[in-house]
Amino acid sequence: MKLCTIGLILLLTFSGSFCSAQTEQTAIKEDFKPSTLNQPGQEYPQVNSQGYARFRILAPEAQSVKVTLGLGGPRGGTILTRAADSSWMGTTAVPLDKGFHYYHLIVDGGVFNDPGTLNFYGSTRWESGIEIPAPDQDFYVLKDVPHGKVEQILFFSKSTDTTRRAFVYTPPNYDKDQTTRYPVLYLHHGWGEDETAWTNQGHANLIMDNLIAEGKIKPFIIVMTYGMTNDVRIGGLRNFSITPFETVLIDELIPYIDDNFRTLSDRDHRAMAGLSMGGMETKTITLANLDKFAYIGLFSGGTFSMEDVNKTPGFKEKVKLAFVSFGSRELGGNRPSFFGGDPKANADSLKEAGINSVFFVSPETAHEFLSWRRSLHEFAQLLFKQ
Repeated sequence: MKLCTIGLILLLTFSGSFCSAQTEQTAIKEDFKPSTLNQPGQEYPQVNSQGYARFRILAPEAQSVKVTLGLGGPRGGTILTRAADSSWMGTTAVPLDKGFHYYHLIVDGGVFNDPGTLNFYGSTRWESGIEIPAPDQDFYVLKDVPHGKVEQILFFSKSTDTTRRAFVYTPPNYDKDQTTRYPVLYLHHGWGEDETAWTNQGHANLIMDNLIAEGKIKPFIIVMTYGMTNDVRIGGLRNFSITPFETVLIDELIPYIDDNFRTLSDRDHRAMAGLSMGGMETKTITLANLDKFAYIGLFSGGTFSMEDVNKTPGFKEKVKLAFVSFGSRELGGNRPSFFGGDPKANADSLKEAGINSVFFVSPETAHEFLSWRRSLHEFAQLLFKQ
C-alpha cells in the first residue's frame, strides 16, 4: 500500500468533511431537539431541522471552550460563550452534513469528551458523537423486525502471539435453524477506528436486519475485526505494513470463523469490503488472494483500474463484483487522481471489459459514515447473487 495514498485518506478524514459547503448565514430555526446519541436524560447537544448543532457545556471555572465541529472559530470549530448561569453555549455557524460525526471539546487548551453524548472509537481515541438526521435514514434505523445477533469472539493469533477480538453478525434465525449455512462478508473499518465502528457508527447490523426483513438480500454473516497489527499515528506511517494483518486474516481469522460458524467456506460465498484505509487493505489483500474472495468492495478507499485487472491473474474470471463508492464531496478537485484515477471512468472501463463493476456515489456527503452506511446498503444487495 503506497504511503502517499494512506496519507491522502488520513487528510480526507481530518479535512472539512464535517460541514456543508454552505457559507452564507441562514436564519436558524429554533426547533432544536436532543441528538439521538445523547446520554440518557441529557438535553445537549441538540440538532435542529436544518442540521445546525447546539452545545451546552458546564465548566464554570473555564476560560475558553470550543467544540471541534462547524466553521465558526479559528481553524474550524465552534467557539462557545459563557452564559448567565456560567455554562458555555454555542451553535455551529453552518449546518452539518447529514449523518454521524465525531467531535470533542477543547477546554482551556485541553482535549475532553462531551459528557452529554455517547462515545465512539475514532481518530485513535474514544470521541464524542452526534447524529444529524438524514432524509433517507429509514434503511439504518431500529425497526420492529426480526434482528440478528452481534457477538464478540476472541481468537488466538499465532503469528502475533496475541488473543485478538472480532465481532460477528449472524442473521435472524441463525440459532433456530441449525442446518442452514451462510456466505460471509469480512468488513473493515478505517484508520483510527476499530472493530466496533461498523456496528456502533455504521449500524451494519440494522442495515442487514432491515434488508433481510424487506426481502432484498439473502442472509449472510458479517465479520469485523481490528484491521491492524501495530499502532500507527500520523507521522509514523512508514512503519505500517499490511502483511502481518493479511496473515491474521487469511491464516487465522477465516479458518476460525469457518470452524466455529455455519459458513459456506468456498470463495464464491466470501466477500471483503472496507472503508477508507480498510478499503485500501481490502484491495491489497483480495487481489493477492482471489482464491479466497469473489466479491470486493472499496468504500472511499481507492478504485480498480484496468491496470489492476491486467496485472492480477484471474481477475476477469474470478471477481464476481468489483464495487467502488465515494461520497460526492470526495470527488471534487484533483482528489480522484490520488485514488488511482477517475473512479467512474475506471468502473466504466471494467464494465466494457466484461467485469461486473459497480460505481456508487453517496449524494451530499464526504469522507464520513453516511457515505459508508449507504455504500454498505448498496453493496449488500449485490452480494452472492451469482
